[in-house]
Amino acid sequence: MSPLAKDTVMVVHGAEIFDTGNAAWLFSVLAPCRIVVAGIMARVAAEESGLPCEFADIPPSMVMRRLHQPCFLANRGKSPESGRIFGEIVARRVGDEGIIHVECASGEVICWNRYPDDLAREIATLTGYSLVSGVTMPEGTEPGTRVIRGCLPGEAVFVNGTVIGVATGHEVVIRVSEKGVEPVLGLSVKVHGLEKLNKSGPIDPATAWCKSGPIRAREPVTTNNAPPKKGRVVFIDHCGHTLYRSVSSNGVCGIVSVGDDTTAVCAHIGAHLGVPVFGIVDGDTDGIVPVRYAPGSVIAVATGISDDDLGKEVAVMIPAEEVDWDDFIRMLVARIGDRARICRPPHS
Repeated sequence: MSPLAKDTVMVVHGAEIFDTGNAAWLFSVLAPCRIVVAGIMARVAAEESGLPCEFADIPPSMVMRRLHQPCFLANRGKSPESGRIFGEIVARRVGDEGIIHVECASGEVICWNRYPDDLAREIATLTGYSLVSGVTMPEGTEPGTRVIRGCLPGEAVFVNGTVIGVATGHEVVIRVSEKGVEPVLGLSVKVHGLEKLNKSGPIDPATAWCKSGPIRAREPVTTNNAPPKKGRVVFIDHCGHTLYRSVSSNGVCGIVSVGDDTTAVCAHIGAHLGVPVFGIVDGDTDGIVPVRYAPGSVIAVATGISDDDLGKEVAVMIPAEEVDWDDFIRMLVARIGDRARICRPPHS
């Protein structure tokens, strides 16, 4: 019997591997006993795929360290190079035991910091992928500095879920000082995003979640599910790892989100779940994810005030008790007045 059929876990990262069908193919070919998914957009794509997945609000390296059974990382980078870069980062964070990394973008089974064993050879045989070895290299940067590799010029660059600018080359270098995160190389800064990140608290450059490019390329599959007419309202002003869990909680009738990118992600997830969004934006979206809206969604485009400042005012209006979503929206629109242009986006 294949060792994969007994107790091996497939740890999956990113939406692309589901949207391309690679995850379904790996599941059918390798028959792992469990699929554990890390990532916000990956969860939406995973649920749409219909595969039997479990979901973790932690990075893949932490998932793999906590597993007490054989496991491998499955990923599809935007390019073979970016896929290998991602695998190397995960392997470095896992530690000395190394990882088996199945990279669909390059068609490789990469054994990072470990010799190919029976499990790696079995995966390579069943998938037809090349079996190769990889050794993680030290970051080689000064303390407090982080290099974000595998960027494409023009892509949005994220740190801990906040877009801080646009890549101008294939590497972006940032430094963390007493003033917060500062650009060093390869970044056209988005000042508002950088300020927002630095206000969120101390950043550890060694462990921060850094990436470039869209977090999902495919539109969500809208659902026929309808939220309760009355329920709780969730307020989101950042894209943390608990975002999906907050939005998908039982009894939620709507989401209030602040910021163009945060609203885009909330709308994407909301369309998938059938939950409407009241988004407070100022029109500086970075196109990080295709946006669709659930019925009942409303967008408030701030005028004469920043979306952050307007969001702070709205935050104190979020009730702890259950409300009627339509009544709540009417109250918000009246309180905001002429400080925002109100529109109802089309929905599918």
